[in-house]
Amino acid sequence: MSRYGGYVDQLIMAELYDLVPGYAKRADIDFYLQYCVAASGSILELGCGTGRISLPAAEAGCRITGLDISKYMLAECQRKLQRKSLAVQNHVQLVQSDMTDFDLAESFQLSIIPFRAFLHVIAIDDQLACLRRINRHLTTGGHLILDVFQVDFKKINNPRATEESEGFAEHELPDGRRLRRTSRVAAFHPADQVNDVEMIYHLTNMDGTTERIVQAFPFRYIFRYEMEHLLARCGFKVVDLFGNFDKSSLADNSPEMIFVAEKCENLD
Repeated sequence: MSRYGGYVDQLIMAELYDLVPGYAKRADIDFYLQYCVAASGSILELGCGTGRISLPAAEAGCRITGLDISKYMLAECQRKLQRKSLAVQNHVQLVQSDMTDFDLAESFQLSIIPFRAFLHVIAIDDQLACLRRINRHLTTGGHLILDVFQVDFKKINNPRATEESEGFAEHELPDGRRLRRTSRVAAFHPADQVNDVEMIYHLTNMDGTTERIVQAFPFRYIFRYEMEHLLARCGFKVVDLFGNFDKSSLADNSPEMIFVAEKCENLD
């Protein structure tokens, strides 16, 4: 089971990504754009995918480097970028690399890891490697922003979650096909803070034939102070912590944990 959920080795995952309702209008886009526009220098996005954040940021005048391990996701991003103006194209650099092991000949004022992409990094050593790489690529006083979901103890190890539940209802795609998605937890690993997740895409073709496409991946869950300790070990201090993309304070019922961290130490 790939930790990257089929994005690396399945072309269909890149094709389906932008067809998921809610992704294009997810509230995190405006949130991250505010910080991108306010940044005084270049921006690095890890796990940029098909450009959900990177392209709007470039359209807003930001210079941004989008990094992703999936050549398929980057190809889709590049295809979308080519439909933009030359000015926007010149503001975007795309890099294929693992977020735990990259070396770019540039320093950045801001780095972002949107939409829980950090939770695909399972091992502690890899988490630290990722954050240390970011530290080395940020200017002194630069910022890292990432979001993860806040753990809901009623859901995180609930046996009922092994049953498929509907993520979104069937709807018609621009090419006439129809798509719906269900999901389930295939296995719980509480000692490792990992659940094996399956996203199941049900695709009905124009000729009436159907496809069942399973996107399976392990997903790490992280607690607040665990994340703060990881950041501290990698030369960051948390300067803001939000519970949602409206910048509300973290509360018991907050769905998200959004960390805004400042680089306070240069790593060797």
